[in-house]
Amino acid sequence: MEKKETKVVVVGGTGYLGQHLLQAFAAAQGDHRYDVAFTHHSYPLPLDVFPHFPSFHVDLKTGLGFDSISHHFGQPDVVVNCAALSVPRVCEQDPDSALSINVPSSLVNWLSSSFQTKNKTLLIHLSTDQVYEGVKSFYKEDEDETLAVNVYGKSKVAAELLIRDKCSNFAILRSSIIFGPQTLSPLPKNLPVQWMDSVLQKGDSVDFFHDEYRCPIYVNDLVTIILKLIDTWVLSDDKQMRLVLNAGGPDRLSRVQMAEVVAQVRGHDLSLIKHVSASSVDRGVVSPADISMDITKLIQTLDISPTSFKDGVILTLQSESSSHVLS
Repeated sequence: MEKKETKVVVVGGTGYLGQHLLQAFAAAQGDHRYDVAFTHHSYPLPLDVFPHFPSFHVDLKTGLGFDSISHHFGQPDVVVNCAALSVPRVCEQDPDSALSINVPSSLVNWLSSSFQTKNKTLLIHLSTDQVYEGVKSFYKEDEDETLAVNVYGKSKVAAELLIRDKCSNFAILRSSIIFGPQTLSPLPKNLPVQWMDSVLQKGDSVDFFHDEYRCPIYVNDLVTIILKLIDTWVLSDDKQMRLVLNAGGPDRLSRVQMAEVVAQVRGHDLSLIKHVSASSVDRGVVSPADISMDITKLIQTLDISPTSFKDGVILTLQSESSSHVLS
């Protein structure tokens, strides 16, 4: 009997993680394991980027567009929600938009009301390390409560509560800063490693925070985590998954330490990196000081070993230089 393809909808497929995820699905097309569609809102992709995947315009605030997926694609086995208003300063300025986009009510309502087969669909939802208060190191998902200090973090806490309450099956991934190569259709925003490399390359001194800590995660590791969750779901007989995982890399780093790694890898002058306190800069938003995460549960649950920040930087910059050669 021919094995059925797993139907996957990537919500927010045109963003940074969404595109990298679609790239992985495109690379696996020869295996006929996945039948993939994606949604877009602000940035439709050029048609030649992922020509084999149908795309749907969806407005997360209103839910307009989800019915079109039901009619033209059918009930997904898995929905991966990568869509978010993820710039904390912007969320602070427009809390209503932050809540209406980051709390996926329309998505959850669509999944719970549009299909006859209940409990068939797994929702993989991208949350953030900013759900934590930031007053200690190495937060644990099962022991430490969520106490966000800004609108962005609070909107993501509200999203987690909604999903736990309304969804039978879910995997919530509390992601740290995501870094890695540029997307196939380049995004109009600075990517962390590439930005650090470019400003240090100019030879001018640059301020970096020495007192805010994160566990940056290499984008391909996050893609691997999502693919492993999908495969676990497909292979499980009882179809039950209610999982919250810290999705970070193995290193607790300040922005200074991240910049130092980039400088060491590229041979930039370390003295260009100026140490400043996060409290000395008004970013228009309160930012948690230390939201480093314990990733023991992630490693044990999915049997993965995330890439170190240094190795991820090397892979990122190698990818950038090879893409420049190709272009």
